[in-house]
Amino acid sequence: MIGLLFGSFAVLLLLGVPIAVSVGLASYLVLRGQHMPLVLIAQRMFAGADSFPLVAVPFFILAGDLLAKGKVSEKLVEFGDAVLGFLRGGLWLVSVVAAMFFAAISGSGAATTAAVGTPLVPELKKKEYDEAVSAALIAAAGTIGVVIPPSVPMVLYAVIADQSVARLFLNGFAPGVLMGLTLIGIALYQAYRNNYPRGAAFSLGNIWRTFKGAFWGLLTPAIILGGIFSGYFTPSEAAVIAVDYSLFVALFVYRDLTWRDIYRIIVGSAITMSVVMFIIATSSILSWVLANWQIPTLIARHILALSRNKYVVLFFIDGIILIAGVFMETASALIILTPVFLPLVEQLGINLLHFGLIVVVGLAIGMITPPVAINLYVASTVTGLPLEKISQAVAPFLLGLILALLTLTYVPLFFPAVIL
Repeated sequence: MIGLLFGSFAVLLLLGVPIAVSVGLASYLVLRGQHMPLVLIAQRMFAGADSFPLVAVPFFILAGDLLAKGKVSEKLVEFGDAVLGFLRGGLWLVSVVAAMFFAAISGSGAATTAAVGTPLVPELKKKEYDEAVSAALIAAAGTIGVVIPPSVPMVLYAVIADQSVARLFLNGFAPGVLMGLTLIGIALYQAYRNNYPRGAAFSLGNIWRTFKGAFWGLLTPAIILGGIFSGYFTPSEAAVIAVDYSLFVALFVYRDLTWRDIYRIIVGSAITMSVVMFIIATSSILSWVLANWQIPTLIARHILALSRNKYVVLFFIDGIILIAGVFMETASALIILTPVFLPLVEQLGINLLHFGLIVVVGLAIGMITPPVAINLYVASTVTGLPLEKISQAVAPFLLGLILALLTLTYVPLFFPAVIL
């Protein structure tokens, strides 16, 4: 049964069949082979999508797209430049800090990469920064977009693992900051090694001026996350409020989007969301098949036969997650892997919120590991550089993020359970 399920899934992927369809067809073959009623497929697909917390996903995607297409990202970059631009290689540091700020708005890695790269790339070229390294750093910083809340993958994990979205969000800051500091350290090392220039002198007046320009963007995470953590609204309600606020800022504060632009953004977000929801629906069939034939329990038994040490098992899991991120898109891999590993981590007594952060961070790293490396494709589009050059330059940042993942896995400081 396991061979048929995963074998057919692997063959379909190799043939280039979309992941959502591959998941559905592989599950169908198992159900057909066991003479199960096919009405189960429709029932499970509907049940998988019928979840109130999932309402947050399309609205966070839309809010991020609205802000990424407007002036918010530009204002955040200007503010970051005023604060850090005086340092050697300051624009590289600005790209990471701006990504961390935008991550607290969008919840999307690709949107964060595009929002930071678009205003920064011309400046980086003008000041003669290495283009390939700059593109690689911006792509790597974009991975933070799905870690610092609000985070679409965290919402998906919370639904699958029956965990609190708010608690996941609350614990998402530490690993996001860890990833950002790691990238800043690597960027600083490269800037000093190559004797990169310093930017404009530090000026409190310039910081105040750019802060006023970026204020409305900086206020977005305060409204979203402040409302969730204070109990004024749920994460799903917060997502809707984020869209309302984004529309208000775009139409009445910066006035940088027309109604025609907003229509195009809504259509684009709807297309993105339809793909995500179709993956969720077909993966629900897979989850039912896995549970019905106790496949996760069998997998857990085989892994535990190798070692019952939870730290060794976590190392195996980290490796599998990183490999999955190479070949699969983040949401797809998360939806497929989570039900497989949950019985194993529960058996070992691993905190499910901690495990959720490990999964999200590990799969976020997959956004910069070819061939399925969405952030690298976005960076290539923004900079005009071939994917091959960016892929070579991303290596030190990739190693740094893997080190951050291992730190999150094994150092309790970066999973602040005290605030749960």
